[in-house]
Amino acid sequence: MTANTKRQPTIFLPHGGGPCFFMDWTWGPADTWNATQRFLEGLSDTLPEPPKAIVVVSGHWEEQAFTASEAAKPELIFDYSGFPEQTYRLTWPAPGEPALAARVAGLLGKAGLPAALSADRGFDHGVFVPLKVAFPQAEIPVVTLSLVGSLDPALHLAAGRALAPLRDEGVVIVGSGMSFHNLRGYFRTETQDRARAFDQWLTEAVEKPAPERDALLTAWREAPFAAYAHPREEHLIPLMVAAGAGGAAAGTRIFSDEPMGAAISAYRFDG
Repeated sequence: MTANTKRQPTIFLPHGGGPCFFMDWTWGPADTWNATQRFLEGLSDTLPEPPKAIVVVSGHWEEQAFTASEAAKPELIFDYSGFPEQTYRLTWPAPGEPALAARVAGLLGKAGLPAALSADRGFDHGVFVPLKVAFPQAEIPVVTLSLVGSLDPALHLAAGRALAPLRDEGVVIVGSGMSFHNLRGYFRTETQDRARAFDQWLTEAVEKPAPERDALLTAWREAPFAAYAHPREEHLIPLMVAAGAGGAAAGTRIFSDEPMGAAISAYRFDG
């Protein structure tokens, strides 16, 4: 651990729907994402000290290998459609950190995992939308990391374990996704019970010590209503990286809500 640096946690957070925190309306009532916004606004105050950097694994970036962006001045990627015009003029000029990106790729490669670098990947909305709320001053360097397109949970748990040393260097590792992500399921009468059942299972899995947690998360498809909660799992897999980097101790649910009738949760790992 670097002198005077406190170990940072790893976090899995919901990034909401599109640019939902920067609109006068959302899908549904105007207060749909208020609780999530308040959670994100208070996130930095829960950290042991201001992070030296943030590594974010977004559910909106997939490559053949784990790919870290070494862009020094990442641009925003407005990878959403159909939203008000002003949401395509948002700014969040957080710097990148090429040296940290290289270290991320090096740790993954040392662990025998497929790793690469991108020279110019910017911040997709799974990165800049929640972090603009949580860290509005945009002063902390941010490195983004892709998923691997196989979406293999064991592979992403292993990636998290490889990146865990960064926590002792003042780096917060963030998985940005959604614990429920069935766009056709929102506002449906059957969704509430199904989402709650999956959320309960997921929370119980996260709150196990690492060996049992890893086994459960690897077999997440066996959870109640797993395929309903995640017809495709790219928004869940960032949790695997956060959990893998989270150490041996049990994780903790730090936020929950039911926007649009579907239970979602955020988790933290301090092990």
